[in-house]
Formats: sequence, structure tokens, C-alpha cells
Amino acid sequence: MWRSIVLGSKSIWLHKLRSMLTALGVVFGVASVVAMLAIGEGASHEAQEQIRKLGSQNVILESVKPPDNQGPGQQTRSMVLEYGLTTRDINQIRQTIPGISIVVPSRMISENLWNESYNLDASILGVLSIYPEMRNRKLSLGRFFTEVEYNDRIPVCVLNQTAAAKLFPLATPVGKSVRVRGFYYRVVGVIEDESMRSTGDDGAPKSGGTKSNSVGQMLIPFSTLMDHYGDTFFRFRSGSFEAEKVEFHEAIVRVDDVNAVMTRAEAIRHVLARNHPREDYRVTVPIELLRQAERTKRIFSIVLGSIAAISLLVGGIGIMNIMLASVTERTREIGIRRALGARQTDIVLQFLIETVLLAGAGGVIGVVLGLGIPIAISHFAGVTTVIKAWAPTLAFSISVFTGIAFGIYPAMRAAKMNPVEALRHE
Repeated sequence: MWRSIVLGSKSIWLHKLRSMLTALGVVFGVASVVAMLAIGEGASHEAQEQIRKLGSQNVILESVKPPDNQGPGQQTRSMVLEYGLTTRDINQIRQTIPGISIVVPSRMISENLWNESYNLDASILGVLSIYPEMRNRKLSLGRFFTEVEYNDRIPVCVLNQTAAAKLFPLATPVGKSVRVRGFYYRVVGVIEDESMRSTGDDGAPKSGGTKSNSVGQMLIPFSTLMDHYGDTFFRFRSGSFEAEKVEFHEAIVRVDDVNAVMTRAEAIRHVLARNHPREDYRVTVPIELLRQAERTKRIFSIVLGSIAAISLLVGGIGIMNIMLASVTERTREIGIRRALGARQTDIVLQFLIETVLLAGAGGVIGVVLGLGIPIAISHFAGVTTVIKAWAPTLAFSISVFTGIAFGIYPAMRAAKMNPVEALRHE
């Protein structure tokens, strides 16, 4: 075996350029396998992490402004558009659906935040003191407001990292004040950014997904927001006046048992459908999104794997083509070896080893290149990539298997040559 490996290596080395060009198909095929799997895993990991942050035991309810053509006559009569989640919804969910430990409602408005000469358009969230726990968000500085501050409607706030960096670029925000209209809020902490849902002009979440770029955000006690802003939002736009009344923009429902999340979500949908014929709400179940993301990941991996397999197939065909040409070139050599006593298995082994060496060398170079591509993408494009430990091994194994699969026919053809006819070949 060792003698056959040495002989195959010498044969490959004698035709360096041809061997290198032959291995290129395998190199690109293996590199594409490793890189595509890393990119696919990275995209899936990022999506799943964002979903997990919403909480696997949570059901998230959101108010959605109905289209104008669905609005009732009430908007024309009172000039106030009422929509979204209400206190009645929250109470019914708490009282009629078992297995729910807590419901955390919140409101959201868009305002301009000021710190001396620094200002920022941001979202103001009125939340309860247990909000960080419900949304799996961690404080990076200071603390969150307490139950006492919530009950006493103290004007305190917590900024997210984006708002803190833009309003206090040269100082620590904790202990300082932020002005909104005529109100001043003392900053008690800084919380990590999250993927914020797109919001409308009134701060209400829009329909349709999330955006990954962080926006300025200020969290204040729900009681303080109600005390300062009331339950009706007024807007003046292009000479027209609009007023909207939304009791809650969002509510987070925590289910006791993670296995019961889907059934409780269906019960919540039933309650809201009965109370809101206009469907001015949206129900998001993070665990359902997580399962969908996992299914999407599998489909994505299959598609990427198929594309990479085509590249390897092309590389394998190139190897077969070159080996067939090599067999024709070395017909006399094969005849001499057979005349000296070489068996058919020896000839098969000789050409098969050369094919595997070509494919293996291409596989090693392809793995190195495939590991470098995701690193370069992460560095220059800022895209998350995840290289699984099994991906390079799988790609290299496929390259060796490709060499064996596409090398068997040329090797068998060489072994079946008639020694006498081979010796006569010019």
C-alpha cells in the first residue's frame, strides 16, 4: 500500500499544473460546503437568539392600527380613533385562561429626548418593574426602577444603550436627567438594546416583523406615563388634527408550563377575536416562531447543500476526465506492469490512490479556504457566521468519497486492459 501511495504521489507530482487544475473543482466545492453551512448556521443562530430573547414561555400581544377603510363610524363622530388592547382584554385573559402566571401590559409613544444640546427621536415605553425579566433584557449599568417608584409615579427612566450613547456621549448617564417636553426624568440605569419592532408615528407597533438595527428607547413606569400623557394621543399633521386612544400597545403573557404555550395562545386568540371584530391586534408566540425558524434552517441547509453538491459533482467529473486521459497516456506502462506480474487489483489500487490523493488534497485546501471565507465575511461585512465542528469533517469526507466514486471507472478500465495490446500501444 505504501509503495502504491508513493508511486501515485510521484505520478501526480510529474504533472503539477494539470493536477492542480483538476483539484480546483474539489477545492471550490468543499470550500462552498463549509462556507455555506457557516453562513446558514450564523443566520439561523441570529434569528433564533432574537426569538429566544422574547421568552419561550411568553405570548406577546400587540395593538395594530386598523386600515382607514375598516374604521367604524365612531372615528367620524368623535374624531378619536380607538383601537388595540384594552383593560377588558387583560382582565378576561387573567380570569378565564388557566395556567397563566402574569400579564405585563405596556404603552409606547414616540417623542424627542433632550440632554442639554443633545437630542434624539426615541420610543418611550411605559412598563412594569418586572419588564426586564419578562423580555430577558439585562441591565448594563445602574438598576431598573422599583415597585415603590412605580406606585408613587416617580419620574425615573432607564435608557437603552443606543439612547445613552447618543444623549450622554461624554458622561455616565446614571444620575443625570433627560427632558421630554416639559417633564424631566432621572436616569437610574442603562439596559441592553433589543431588536425593536417597527413603530408608527404614534408609537404603536406596525404590522410586519422586526428590524435588527437598534433605536433609541427610554423605559419609564407605566403609571408615570399615564400620569403625564393620559390615554389619548393627539397629533397635528399638515394642518389636520388626529387623536388616537390606545390603552395598551403591548402585553406580555407568561405561561406557567412551556408545553402549554400553544394551547394558551389559541385561547388568547379566541378571547381577542371575540372582543375585536376589526382584528386590531397581533398575537406573537416566540416558541412557534422558533420552530418555524428551525424548519426554515433545515430547508436553507438543504438548498445550500444542494448547491455545494453540484460544485463537488463538477469537480468529480473533472477528476474522472483527467484520470481517463491519464489511463490512455499510460497504456504502455500498464502493459509493462501487467507483464511483470501486477494483478488487476494492483492496477485498480494504483489509479484509485491517485484519484483519492487528488481529491484529498483538494479537500484539505478547500477546508482551509472554507474556514477563511466565513471569518472574512464576519470581519468585513459584520455578518454572524457559525462554523460547526462537524462541517469541515463532513466536507473533507465528501471530497474523499467523490474521489473514490469518480475514480473507480477509470481504474477499472485500466485494470481490464489486455496486457499484450497494451504493450503494443504507441
